[in-house]
Amino acid sequence: MGIVTGIILLVATAFVCGLLMQRLHQPLILGYILAGIILGPHSGLIVDSEIHHIELVAEIGVALLLFALGLEFSLKDLKPVKGIALIGTPIQMLLSIGFGLLIGQIMSWPWQTSLWFGALISLSSTMVILKTLMNQGWLGTLSSKVMVGMLIVQDLAVVPLMIILPQLNDPATGLSAIGFAAVKAVVFLLGMFLLGTRLLPFLLKRIARLGSRELFLLAITTIGLGIGYLTHLFGLSFAFGAFIAGMVLSESDYGHQALSDIIPLRDLFGLLFFASVGMLLDPKFLFEHYGEIFFLVTVVCLGKGIIFSSLAWIFRYRNVVPLALGLGMFQIGEFSFVLARVGLASESISNDFYNLILTTAVVSMVMTPLISGRTARLYALKKKWFNHEPVETINFPETGLNRHIVIAGCGRIGFQIGQVLQKIGIPFVVVEIDQYRVEIGQQAGYPMIYGDGSHEVVQEALHIDTAALLVVTLPSIVMATTITQKALEANPDLKVIARISDPDFFSVFQEMHVKDLVFPEFEAGLEMIRQVLLYLRIPVPEIQLYTEELRHKMLIAESNSTEEYQTLGQLRSAEQQFDLQWTELQTGNPLIGHTIAETELRKITGVSVVGIIRDQDLSVNPGPDFLFAQGDLVATIGSAKARTKFHCFINPTAESCEGILINLDDQRLTITS
Repeated sequence: MGIVTGIILLVATAFVCGLLMQRLHQPLILGYILAGIILGPHSGLIVDSEIHHIELVAEIGVALLLFALGLEFSLKDLKPVKGIALIGTPIQMLLSIGFGLLIGQIMSWPWQTSLWFGALISLSSTMVILKTLMNQGWLGTLSSKVMVGMLIVQDLAVVPLMIILPQLNDPATGLSAIGFAAVKAVVFLLGMFLLGTRLLPFLLKRIARLGSRELFLLAITTIGLGIGYLTHLFGLSFAFGAFIAGMVLSESDYGHQALSDIIPLRDLFGLLFFASVGMLLDPKFLFEHYGEIFFLVTVVCLGKGIIFSSLAWIFRYRNVVPLALGLGMFQIGEFSFVLARVGLASESISNDFYNLILTTAVVSMVMTPLISGRTARLYALKKKWFNHEPVETINFPETGLNRHIVIAGCGRIGFQIGQVLQKIGIPFVVVEIDQYRVEIGQQAGYPMIYGDGSHEVVQEALHIDTAALLVVTLPSIVMATTITQKALEANPDLKVIARISDPDFFSVFQEMHVKDLVFPEFEAGLEMIRQVLLYLRIPVPEIQLYTEELRHKMLIAESNSTEEYQTLGQLRSAEQQFDLQWTELQTGNPLIGHTIAETELRKITGVSVVGIIRDQDLSVNPGPDFLFAQGDLVATIGSAKARTKFHCFINPTAESCEGILINLDDQRLTITS
């Protein structure tokens, strides 16, 4: 069966190895690489021709990953990291090349080989880093944005490196080739951004209107791989073209849908790529040269880690960012394999050197998830040992904080809560570990702290011991429970409102005696039910009863303390019974033309008029002489029974009002049933 047999064996073996790594609490990447080693050419389970075909198919995995990266990437994302990405990355590559030359001299290599070595180690792995960030849940943080920004510039630098290095013996020819490649790259980019930004969204819009998800998936796959192939024919990188295609689509209205559809394909072909990397590893060569490989892996990883961390400090990144860069970008990248193949084909490097750099790169890749996963722990130790390090505070009041609200997380929910609290003048402070969101909060004028809300030094800066309320908006159950637990240890009387992403987490918060929980998906479902019933013209009081009954059942079903949660549900239901209700007075409404005193609404129906909006002006607690007019928005408050009676005033012909009689005698409204 040829390549089909090889892929079937590879996928099945990767599945088993992935299960093993999952049981060992290790990244799945290691399982995929292990599968490649097991089925590599040295095991004899897959023949060389099949391996070559698998390597070719694995290139699709590189292209799809970069296509998905482009879909997630926005030029706006580079704004907070443009300095270190556009200036720091070339510096990093030059320093790494110089470091490689130094290592080459120690190893007594020729200067050409040393230069090749420096160029090869200057590249980090987009595939490994991106997958590691996904598994760790770090995508979207400032650290990930810095990494992705630098990786993009590194990937772009592969093209000139592939041209320059083989031309070392003829600088004049190499210079003209570089110029020609630069012209082609500029022409391609201009064509994509001038034509692609208009044509591609137009095509997707037409395909989306057909209503076929299969055609939509096929269309975005064709766009990603097709444009990648065109760039390959153009003499540029296949993966680079796929990335640019994704970046162009990310600015369209269909970027999010395209990303969600392409993820399964990306993961499947990514598996083949990592397995193909494992196939390149020769256990025999590793055993015979373990001393040399151990030395190179140790020196390269330490050297690159120091370079990346130092650059982060130079470009004024603090807290966890330097540590995350040093522990995340030390490895040798997958594009180094492509570059090494060019060197081997042009006879610029020997076959032994090729195997050496290949083995070193694979080992460094395998180490990445293990070492990068220690970032949070090492950062926590650093904060513990250096508590004198000041916490970054922004827009803090000079008088300090007391009986204030602490908001953990400045995402959409946290930002909206801050808007309301800021408007009504309630003191609050927001803690956020993502620099980009910190900048958004800073621009809005929020009191902000940049840091991890679970750390003791950060909670001291938040004045958590004197806070009145903690609002946890973070979707991560680990981060949410950690922050809540640490806060309650510092302030046992603190009230907590927490967001949960899954009903299974109710019990986790119950153990900490946190009962005010918000399940966004459940609340969205209730709101959709409310909208449906409103469309069906069901009376508002009945709608409120239906939704509160559902909420009450959910609270009981997800609690261990049934009696306690029944009481809580009843309290919430009673609270909603007297909730504020807005009603618009439309043509034919019997209230129009009468004053509040004339209608005697409170006496007859039991509701109280607490506000009226007319021509966008709000009148609070209007007096008895206030005259109702068409178009008024009337705010009333009262029990469910009272609101039912009021509903019949403005909808006397409603089916629910049968048997209720409304009279207008002597300029006075009366209701009998």
